[in-house]
Amino acid sequence: MSRRIKRPLAKRTSGDRPKGARPFRGSQTERPQGHRPGGKPPARFSAPAPRPAKPFVPEPEKVVVEPPPLPTKVQTVVVTADENNMRVDRFLEARFPGLSFSHIQRIVRKGELRVNGKRADSKDRVEEGQSIRIPPLKLDTPKVVGELSEAAAKTLQTLKDMILFEDADVMVLNKPAGLAVQGGSGITRNVDDMLEVMRDAKGQKPRLVHRLDKETAGCLLIAKTRFAATALTGSFRHRSARKIYWALVAGVPKPKQGRISTYLAKEENEEDTIMRIAAHGDEGASHAVTYYAVVETSAQKLAWVSLKPVTGRTHQLRAHMAHIDHAIIGDPKYFNKENWQLPGGLQKRLHLLARRIVIPHPRGGVIDATAPLPPHMLQSWNLLGLEADRFDPIENAPEE
Repeated sequence: MSRRIKRPLAKRTSGDRPKGARPFRGSQTERPQGHRPGGKPPARFSAPAPRPAKPFVPEPEKVVVEPPPLPTKVQTVVVTADENNMRVDRFLEARFPGLSFSHIQRIVRKGELRVNGKRADSKDRVEEGQSIRIPPLKLDTPKVVGELSEAAAKTLQTLKDMILFEDADVMVLNKPAGLAVQGGSGITRNVDDMLEVMRDAKGQKPRLVHRLDKETAGCLLIAKTRFAATALTGSFRHRSARKIYWALVAGVPKPKQGRISTYLAKEENEEDTIMRIAAHGDEGASHAVTYYAVVETSAQKLAWVSLKPVTGRTHQLRAHMAHIDHAIIGDPKYFNKENWQLPGGLQKRLHLLARRIVIPHPRGGVIDATAPLPPHMLQSWNLLGLEADRFDPIENAPEE
């Protein structure tokens, strides 16, 4: 279910021009001396004689600027003023149009791209004057627009079946649990690669605007144009987007409505990445804020909670719920309760849904999309007697 709400344009108020003021019709310097409004111009200002028409001169042909060639060897570039404060991945996209998002993420993840000699994360922002070391790059072979192969047609239909909202600029998908958003180690199928089948006639591919964990189901925002990608990314950066998640957690949080505020830092090893609660000032620590509200409980052993993240840190909701000792059911990384038995009939899968997203539309109005419970969560709701249409108290939580 989704809708785009058109907001009326603001009406001009009487404050736009002082009462009784005349419309502007040019400065005094533009008006010949001695000329009074409404009067006849003096004779010396009579209409000039018509000038002969100028000969037609054809406009010069427009020069089509080709995109810069991709570097075939290591090169160093300097960040310009226009590129200041761009994310590293957006910087590469802007410099080298046509590079796939997965290719950009891969070279950043492997440390092949360096900012002032140091490794960079794709979310880091570049600053004017910084030196960026860029490895050899490979442009994806553009897809020929025409008939799709049987496999590509099937992928296209799968994407269409996921659509909650779509127009010329934006698409909101209902991502199923278990489908990765981006490629990575051991991942053979992901949304970013699937979007290849939706390239337009100019070779432009829809772009990811935000991410969801592989096992998290629900609303995933996609930009279909470069214009929309820039506008929507800005909305996330300025926290104009409102996201609501549903989760099933162990125990019942007390109080039933609250705010979780911590610092989170990434801990990586060869096999896994996990977010740990950190202290202010710890290396790599970022502030994370989440509002939560208990919607309904089941025998005081489980609770359906609605969550509203103010910030967008990796695994934020999962780490925060584990931090207050109410880990999300089926979470393989953060569920930390010993000797805890999963109620009969519930699947041991992550019970986390990106339920709703509300964000300004790039061309005016608001995008408001809602995702239904995925099959494993719907089964749990039915077994526990939870009513999915209950009032969600998180709606009134502060936005900060």
